[in-house]
Amino acid sequence: MIRTGPKFAVVDLFAGPGGLAEGFSAVTASDGSHAFRIALSVEKDPTAHSTLLLRSFLRQFAGRFPHEYYDYLRSDLADEPDWSRLYPDEWRRAETEAINLELGSDGANDIWEGRIDEILREYGSNTVLIGGPPCQAYSLVGRARNGAIKGYIAEEDHKHFLYREYIAILTRLRPAAFVMENVKGMLSSQVNEGSVFDRILADLRSAGGDSAYQLIALAPKGERQAEMLPREARPVDFIVRGEDFGLPQKRHRVIVVGVRRDIYEKLPPSFSTSNMLKPWPNSTNVEDVLDGMPKLRSGLSKDDGPGTWAAALQQATRVVHKAVDLFEGAQRDEFRARVGQCEALSVRSSALPRAASKPNGVGLNCPGPLKRWLIDPRLKVLPNNSTRGHMASDLARYLFVSVYAEMTGYSPKANDFPESLAPEHLNWLTGKFADRFRVQLRGQPSTTITCHISKDGHYYIHPDPEQCRSLTVREAARLQTFPDNYLFKGNRTEQYIQVGNAVPPFLAKQIGNAIFCLLSTAYTKQSR
Repeated sequence: MIRTGPKFAVVDLFAGPGGLAEGFSAVTASDGSHAFRIALSVEKDPTAHSTLLLRSFLRQFAGRFPHEYYDYLRSDLADEPDWSRLYPDEWRRAETEAINLELGSDGANDIWEGRIDEILREYGSNTVLIGGPPCQAYSLVGRARNGAIKGYIAEEDHKHFLYREYIAILTRLRPAAFVMENVKGMLSSQVNEGSVFDRILADLRSAGGDSAYQLIALAPKGERQAEMLPREARPVDFIVRGEDFGLPQKRHRVIVVGVRRDIYEKLPPSFSTSNMLKPWPNSTNVEDVLDGMPKLRSGLSKDDGPGTWAAALQQATRVVHKAVDLFEGAQRDEFRARVGQCEALSVRSSALPRAASKPNGVGLNCPGPLKRWLIDPRLKVLPNNSTRGHMASDLARYLFVSVYAEMTGYSPKANDFPESLAPEHLNWLTGKFADRFRVQLRGQPSTTITCHISKDGHYYIHPDPEQCRSLTVREAARLQTFPDNYLFKGNRTEQYIQVGNAVPPFLAKQIGNAIFCLLSTAYTKQSR
């Protein structure tokens, strides 16, 4: 039988700042109650855990956050309230839920085994396991970096086998269902000339017993979309394209869902496990979530100030003016006029703030469900929305690529740059870093937000030439579909890393809806 109140307890591993849990916690049953209760979230990084703990605390208030939280955001995060004193019960529950722990470290098993036993006593088999091991060993960038390390042996890299910690908890918990998320590079990663992904699928399938779990692809492509109870999924079937499901971002991830065999067998033949995620008819684009946000000027990495910034931008426009020879006729006139407009606005733009101002909303065409997900009417200021400083020489490149993108509809590659704007990089024209300066395009979903955004921002340039800058943490968080009231702790670099590594919570909510629909269908049939 399905419980009253929260129907299933959720255990979230490798939780990061909590994107998956945020989505699952928002799923509601037909009676309006919460479908899932986040019972345990595990994260090893202290800063990400600090973000996770605060969000776990706020969730204790069932969507009506305390006024002290909004006062804290308005105070420019000067002094965080002592939540344990103001709300001792809610804070104590959050500390029980969100724990700072490295799975696989000495003593970790004793801690998580005790918590799992408590969850089993309260919820029995009505549990769901979510999460994904760190992706550095599987991502294409990570593998290229590892390959350059002298003496690197993949078989000895513990990151390849962190999924075994997930398997250990899966075996002990024996949840009704699980969700494992990771980068697409996992499909091609190999150890001992064998497929890592094949090994992972075999271990997931047999956790807790031979063929204990039926593996399901949420959004298979091609002919398998029409199957009701599909054949064994192919590795490629597990790829979920975020832009197909309302994300303003081209984010392709491997998402494996497993349903315990005894529950799966209760599903009626008419239940379709393929396309459990319903594709959206139209894409959500960059301007849908970035339009309506406050205009901010970039900063300078040295000697920043409104006057020095205006002077630097004026110098940048003079440099970019020399690039008009790339175009001919009307295009040249259009390019010159747009750059001139930015130059005329530079003095006025210097009065723009570098940090958050009152939020204005989203773009006119932002889908209603996503708008309601992002916007909090009680917010008076957007957290994590200050710009970073850039080198003065990069302002010209940022201005060039953003105007170029406005005119052509695509971000220029290295061979599109005029020689006067080429950076002094030995590999600039080798093709390895052809899109080193990449603007996010209006009218399209963004490129994948990754933790690389913490480095220099060159891959994540704002589409508005008048702002001449890279994305803020909050703008990246909007592209990742974090609600505006979601505060990321730590310094700005740490905030970018958390956002880039996270699972988009708006997608996580849709996955949670699909899991709950499946489990409710099976449990309803079982109870008859």
